[in-house]
Amino acid sequence: MKKAIVIGAGLGGLSVAIRLAVKGYDVTVFEANKHAGGKMNELRLGDYRFDTGPSLFTMPELVEELFDLAGHSMDDYLKSQRLQETCRYFFDDQTIINGFSDIEKFGQEVEKKTKVESNQVIDYLKKSKFIYDTTAPLFLNQSLHKLKTFLSFKVFLSMINLPFLGVFSSMNTANESQFEDQKIVQLFNRFATYNGSNPFLAPAILNIIPHLEFNKGAYFPDNGMYSIADALFNLAKKTGVKFKFNQKVDSIETYGNATVGIKIKEQIYSSDLIVCNTDIYFAYKHLLKQPLKAKKVLKQERSTSALIFYWGIKKEFNNLDLHNILFSADYQNEFSCLQKGTISNDPTVYINITSKINKSDAPNGSENWFVMINVPSDNNQNWDELIKESRKNIIDKINKTLHTDIESLIEQEQVLEPRLIESMTGSFKGSLYGTSSNSRMAAFFRHPNFSKDFNNLYFCGGSVHPGGGIPLALSSAKIVDSLIN
Repeated sequence: MKKAIVIGAGLGGLSVAIRLAVKGYDVTVFEANKHAGGKMNELRLGDYRFDTGPSLFTMPELVEELFDLAGHSMDDYLKSQRLQETCRYFFDDQTIINGFSDIEKFGQEVEKKTKVESNQVIDYLKKSKFIYDTTAPLFLNQSLHKLKTFLSFKVFLSMINLPFLGVFSSMNTANESQFEDQKIVQLFNRFATYNGSNPFLAPAILNIIPHLEFNKGAYFPDNGMYSIADALFNLAKKTGVKFKFNQKVDSIETYGNATVGIKIKEQIYSSDLIVCNTDIYFAYKHLLKQPLKAKKVLKQERSTSALIFYWGIKKEFNNLDLHNILFSADYQNEFSCLQKGTISNDPTVYINITSKINKSDAPNGSENWFVMINVPSDNNQNWDELIKESRKNIIDKINKTLHTDIESLIEQEQVLEPRLIESMTGSFKGSLYGTSSNSRMAAFFRHPNFSKDFNNLYFCGGSVHPGGGIPLALSSAKIVDSLIN
């Protein structure tokens, strides 16, 4: 039986381990942390539980596919519910828009609250679906770095349609051409942040993302987001995958044009192939000892990072939902600040409250708040000062929007910021999605899912093609699977 080693037990690593085990490989996953999940983890503060990583679950069919491949029912491991409201949007002028998952109802909500007609919203989401259906065969399901990809008819259709799908204009330009009301432009511009990008720079092709949330649906696992990682971990074990935790890989061992194994504290573990689920920069710098290749990765702009406050709030807010966005009054200035490596005084605030669904995540009469703003990746800023200032600005914004004194209600608190994100997850500079998608051709410049130097070395996860976030990490594993016999 051929041996496969997977470095890293994030969602991409878990997924590819399952796929290789199903193919008949003897798979061992090496993970530096004491648990699986990568960025997907959970935190307990007193009687409060928090999901610490991704908070939105879309395209559950990609997870279900793994269970089907392994001959198991996902319902035995993971249950989730489709949300009736994807997100609640709060604007600076006190307008509140409920992002209903029923697009007809959402269209009516937008028409009631803004200058935009219902049919404009519905047409926009239909176009979002069209862009997705046209481009997914190229950007999401295939390697962009293999000639055979471009020889398929579906991919050919994607390529010839690119000029008409927004690859050469920005998200903001496309959205302004669709809607005269800046509130709705801002609402749809927000989806650029799903992969750490800037809507004023990122190509309009990213307007496929609303399709995933509204048309295909947003979901929430019955036991919280971490249960996704836990379910895949348990499935992997069922398929025969072995795990070695608290095992930080020191190097990938090579011989000629092939990898032969990994080294951990002078011990060599041999393997027929290796899949690396770590940040691609650290893979080259530390594991492959190729500083020049690592430096080449740095030529691409890093995605944004995050500043997150985990707050135990001793009150329930009926005007908040599971997902909530408190928008900045000047969205363009907010992103200009991020491009300059700093943080706006009026940042957009995201509040995720899983206790709205899982009552056990907070004590009775209380809520668990995951409060996040987008921040630049770490470039030696004075983070202690920025965190202090941002905390005040966030509290001021929440107080203004909700007409409350939120600080008096915080009884538990923990902070996650770019430096900690890097040290805890191995994301270079704390950038959550590897490289940004701010350039028009960013998708083609993401690192491939295979090594051009070593025949049996592959890469998956958020820092390589097709990108970051749950669906794309799972897709990266699927692409790797397609490259391996």
